[in-house]
Amino acid sequence: MFVIIGWVVAMGCVFGVFIAHGGNMGPVLKALPFEMTTIFGAAIGAFLATNQPKVIKSTLAGLGQCFKGSKYNKARYMDLMALLYDILQKARREGLMAIEKDVEEPQNSPLFKKYPVIAADHHVTEFITDYLRMMVTGNLNAHEIESLMDNEIDTHHHEAHAPVMAIQRIAGGLPAFGIVAAVLGVVNTMGSVGQPPAVLGGMIGSALVGTFLGILLSYAFAEPLAGLLEQKVEEGTKELQCIKTTLLASMQGYAPQVAIEFGRKVLFHDDRPSFNELESHVKGKKK
Repeated sequence: MFVIIGWVVAMGCVFGVFIAHGGNMGPVLKALPFEMTTIFGAAIGAFLATNQPKVIKSTLAGLGQCFKGSKYNKARYMDLMALLYDILQKARREGLMAIEKDVEEPQNSPLFKKYPVIAADHHVTEFITDYLRMMVTGNLNAHEIESLMDNEIDTHHHEAHAPVMAIQRIAGGLPAFGIVAAVLGVVNTMGSVGQPPAVLGGMIGSALVGTFLGILLSYAFAEPLAGLLEQKVEEGTKELQCIKTTLLASMQGYAPQVAIEFGRKVLFHDDRPSFNELESHVKGKKK
C-alpha cells in the first residue's frame, strides 16, 4: 500500500508542479507510449540477459512481496520463541531423544502444530529442525554449530539478496536507456530539418521525454522497490539469527527461559516483544 502511495505522491508532485508552471502535457502524453516501449523493452531485455532463470523467478516473486505488508512482526516472533521454548523445555525435561520425533516429522509434531504460522514457513522449520537434529544425533560442539549456522545464514542472505541486486542494476540502467530513446528521437528530428520550427520543437520535446522518463522510472520506481526488498531480506535474516542465538544459548547450558531471552535481544527494536510480553505469551501457550 505504501509503495503505491509513494508513487502517487511522486507522480503528483512532478507532473503537478509542471502543469502549475504552465507546462503542456500534450507532447509528453504523445511521446509516452513510444518512449516507454523503448525504455521498458531495453530494460526487460537487459534483465533477461543479465540474470539466471532462478534469479528472474525470485525477483518476480520478490516484486510481489513489495506490495504486501511485512510478515515479520511481534506476534510472529513471540510464536517463534514460544516454539523454541517448548522444544528446549521438553528436551531439558525428558532428554534430547524425546524431541527426535518432533524434529523428524515437524508436520505431525504437537509442538509445531501449536504455532501454525511458524510451521507453515518451510525454510524456518527446516532451519530449526536441522540444527536440533545435530544436537540430538551429532557430536558437534557449540562453536562448530555456530560456524555452520553462520555459513548457512550468509548463504541465505546472499541468495535472497540476488533479486535486490537485479532490480538495482535495472534502476542504474534506466537513465541510460532514457538517453538511448532521446538520442533516437534527436536522430529522427535531424531527418526532418526542413520542417517548420514549431514542428521541430515538438519533435525535440518528444525526444527529451525519453531522458526524463528514464530518470523518473529509475529513482521514483525501480530504486525504491530495490530498497524495500532489501529491507525484507534483512528481516528474514534477522529471524534466522534469533533462532541461532537461542539454540546456541541452550547448547551452552542456559535454561530455556534464558535462552529465548538471548534470542529476543537479537531482534529489531520495533518488532521485539518486551520481557513481560514474551513471558506471558509463553506461559499462555504452555497452559
